[in-house]
Amino acid sequence: MAGATFERLRRIALELPGAEQVSTWGTETVFQVGGKMFAVAAPDEPYATVKSTPAQQEALVARDPETYAVAPTTGRFGWVRVELSRIDPTALRDLVVAAWRAAAPRRLAAGYDTDPG
Repeated sequence: MAGATFERLRRIALELPGAEQVSTWGTETVFQVGGKMFAVAAPDEPYATVKSTPAQQEALVARDPETYAVAPTTGRFGWVRVELSRIDPTALRDLVVAAWRAAAPRRLAAGYDTDPG
C-alpha cells in the first residue's frame, strides 16, 4: 500500500471550496470550512484526525483497526484518527471530502455535489 502524507492531506483539503488552513495548538494545522473544522494534522505526525459520524467511525475502526482509531478527545463526536502511512490516497480523499461536506454550509456542499469538475 502506498500510503498518504500530510502534504497529500493538505492538498486534498485545500482543493475543496471554501476550505482554509489555520495553524493552531502549536504544530497542528486545522482545516476548516465556514469556521467549522473538518480535519486536523501536523506535518511531523504520522496521523491525521478527520471528522466523521459515529457510525462511520465505528465501521472504519471495525474494518481496519491498524489504520483507523477513535480520535482522542473528539472521538466521542465521531472523529477518527487515521494513520497516514497506512491509508490509500483515494480512501483518504473520500474521507476528507465526506468530512468537508459534513462541515460545509449546505449551499457550498450542494454546489460541489453538482459541479462536474
